[in-house]
Amino acid sequence: MAGFRILATNHTSFTVSDLDRSIGFFTAALGFALLSRAPRDPAAIRQITGVPGAEMEVAFVQGPGHRIELIQYLAPADRGRVESRPCDTGFAHVAYDVDDIEAAITAAAGHDVRPIGAPYVIDQGPNTGCRVAYLRDPDGITIEFIEKRVA
Repeated sequence: MAGFRILATNHTSFTVSDLDRSIGFFTAALGFALLSRAPRDPAAIRQITGVPGAEMEVAFVQGPGHRIELIQYLAPADRGRVESRPCDTGFAHVAYDVDDIEAAITAAAGHDVRPIGAPYVIDQGPNTGCRVAYLRDPDGITIEFIEKRVA
């Protein structure tokens, strides 16, 4: 035992290039609630992240059972962009159960979040019989929709 325990999951975070666009997707397409949006103290952020010259604005959105933190860095000027594929080490995605995968894909498309491939019916594991699809936003953030099988 490590001498401590995890009490709960607090949030999942994504760094985005356009905070307005990302908030729009999570609130308008997925129905999440915007909890807060504000800049952060640059001195604190530099200490926490170890990024010299870091400045950011942060928003939190709340969905069913999960909070997402969206961060748009305003500085430093030399920040880059991660380009990863699902097969690349370090790749991550967030998955949501939905009741209608086609409707979810259509809603996402209105926010430039597009399917990577076609929906597929899983044939093994805990999601056997479910339809799934990966979608990617303009920042490369991947969302998975899982339509549960009807019993």
